[in-house]
Amino acid sequence: MKILPPFFTINYFLLCVSSFLFFASFNMIVPELPSYLTSLGGEDYKGLIISLFTLTAGFSRPFSGKLADKIGRIPVMVFGASVCCLVSLLYPVMTSVAGFLFLRFVHGFSTGFTPTGTSAYVADIVPFNRRGEAMGIQSLFGSLGMAAGPALGGYLASIYPINILFYVSGVVAILSILILLRLKETVNPTEKFNLSHIKLNRQEIIEKRVLSPSIVLFFTVFSFGIILTIIPDYSEYLGIRNKGLFFAVFTLASLAIRIIAGRTSDKYGRIPVMKVASFCMIVAMTVIAYADGMTMLMIGGVLFGCSVGMNNPTVTAWTIDLSLEAFRGRALATMYIALEAGIGLGALISGWIFANQASNFKSVFLLGAISAMIAFIYLHILPIKFLRKIH
Repeated sequence: MKILPPFFTINYFLLCVSSFLFFASFNMIVPELPSYLTSLGGEDYKGLIISLFTLTAGFSRPFSGKLADKIGRIPVMVFGASVCCLVSLLYPVMTSVAGFLFLRFVHGFSTGFTPTGTSAYVADIVPFNRRGEAMGIQSLFGSLGMAAGPALGGYLASIYPINILFYVSGVVAILSILILLRLKETVNPTEKFNLSHIKLNRQEIIEKRVLSPSIVLFFTVFSFGIILTIIPDYSEYLGIRNKGLFFAVFTLASLAIRIIAGRTSDKYGRIPVMKVASFCMIVAMTVIAYADGMTMLMIGGVLFGCSVGMNNPTVTAWTIDLSLEAFRGRALATMYIALEAGIGLGALISGWIFANQASNFKSVFLLGAISAMIAFIYLHILPIKFLRKIH
């Protein structure tokens, strides 16, 4: 039987700080990876930078979900952050295109494990009627890390060799781990790890109760994969020197709205907030597609950030609403599988369409607008009975 502590505790605060460091660690290298891969002779493989990462993350989600329910949330989070640290320190060593792509594949285990354990941990320690707010605050810290990471990474890459950036990323991941080790486990009793925990039957891969939020998430984060893959080249094309600037702008734009969106979804339901988020994504991707300079691109970045800020805590809270407590890790893993699939396909397809041709920028970003429109339409055709249930 779990004993649920109050909402704002030292454990909750430490978890938020650890999330900040974790997301800063692996995001600080993202804007520099396309040019780094090009320097290795792999300019034709830019679409794999994100898609390989998300492939592994998606593949590992069912395992991380089961392990979070069985051996505890903290070991799952620590494992993911440890992968982040190790791989960051290995980037300077693996200097071939094949070696780099292998590391991107392995790096995905970090986000395949840590966010699953984090979301489950938050759900364990907050009451139902404040779930959206709690997810909003926790994701705010993650977003701060996502904003600080690229900005710091771009700065370091501009004055130091890129290997310094990789080393700093590894050190930041170590700090995240040290904080996680101070947390109190919320799963009680926990099981000792054994090989049966990584054997999955069909029912343990996907949690059917949370398919609807997962479908919406898939189509909304498709644009995220496009942004991660194409924006560094697009920024350079528009004459913006710091390729991490867009990432910093859209992430900062998402910060304040996360708490508001979380509270609003607690009060009025998840569906209305998700509709607004999807519509905002449509507008954002359209503005980015027609950007002709820094100002318009940054406006698109603000709109994109608002959409992400509304989407992230709301869909996570919606997923937890529909899940059973005993299978909360599995439900969150299902949601994250959809997230990784959406980002990965967005990255892969956008890289293929772009093909290093500036004339294809507009088509790529408009594809993201179309994907968000599918999510918007889906939210409108969900059965009325189901809508009442989840509210």
